[in-house]
Formats: sequence, C-alpha cells, structure tokens
Amino acid sequence: MTQDWLNLSWKMLMVRGGLAVVFGILALAWPLETAIALAILFGAWALVDGVGSFAQAFEKGTPTSARILLIVMGVAALIAAFFAIFSPAVAAVTLTWILGIWLIVRGAFEVFAAFSASRDAPRWLLLVTAAVDVILGVLFVANPGSSAVAIAWVLGLVAIVWGIAFLATGFVVRRGEHGAAAAPPVAGAPA
Repeated sequence: MTQDWLNLSWKMLMVRGGLAVVFGILALAWPLETAIALAILFGAWALVDGVGSFAQAFEKGTPTSARILLIVMGVAALIAAFFAIFSPAVAAVTLTWILGIWLIVRGAFEVFAAFSASRDAPRWLLLVTAAVDVILGVLFVANPGSSAVAIAWVLGLVAIVWGIAFLATGFVVRRGEHGAAAAPPVAGAPA
C-alpha cells in the first residue's frame, strides 16, 4: 500500500476525528462560551504579535521608518490583545462587526469584478457570491452579538463534519491495513 498522509496512521486519523467531533459538540452546546474563547485566543495571538513587533523594532540595524511602523503595529496589537483578553465578549462582537464590514466591502468588489470580467467568466456566480457576502455582512453588522454565536455554531458544525470524515477515513484505512495483511498471496505474483 502506498504511504501518503491519509494512511500513515489510522489511529491518528481516528484521534483527530474524535477530537473534532467533541470540539464541534462543545461549540454547539456552548456557542457563547466558544465565541468568547475564540476572542481570548485572538487576544493571546495579538499579544504575541505585539511583543514580536516590539522585539523586531528594536533589533540592531532596523531602519527608523521600519522601527516606527513596527512600534505602531505593536501598540495596535497590544491594545487589541488587552481588549480581547480582558473583555472577550466585547472583542467577539467587535470582531464580528469587522467581519461584517469586510464581507460588505468584498461583496461590492465582487459586483465590480462580475461586470468587469470577460464574457467567458460565469458572471452570475460572481454576483451570487457577492449577494451572499453582502447579505451576511449586513446581518453581521446589524446583529454582531448574535452573529458571533452563529459563527460558533457554524464552526461547531464544520468541526463535526470534518471529524466524521476523518473517523470514516480512519476506519477505511484500518480496514485496508488489516485486509492487506490477511489477504492470501495471489498466484503468479512476485513474492
């Protein structure tokens, strides 16, 4: 059997799939807590990024313009980290609001792209994508708190589907390993 990333270890596929299903169930059971946990994780990442920006700013040989940029980026990251860690509910709502604005802007650009694309391009697909982006964006901006919870629900559902897929793949790989080991040799095949 050819070794690739899927059949290197059926056991690891099963562990990853099982953990994904558990995470998905927890995210569905506690969507608000999931959204807050994600905001705290974002805060931890922003904290590390801010400290890294300051460290890079004060490295020997950093040009003044780059130093100023890195310090400003570091301050922004530390402010974001502070709010995300110490006020994660507000951070989750704010991040959802920002995501909504991004989706609206993206949708507007997709409309522009649809009408500036060549005739061979499926214009209607770009318009459908733009409409979905704008609708989701407006919903996120209008209801950021509810949207943060909805994102946690979607994340939970995706994790469950992903986990089931990995569990199924693990079972198939396991069956293939045990079937290959137990199969009798084929007559005329080289040993």
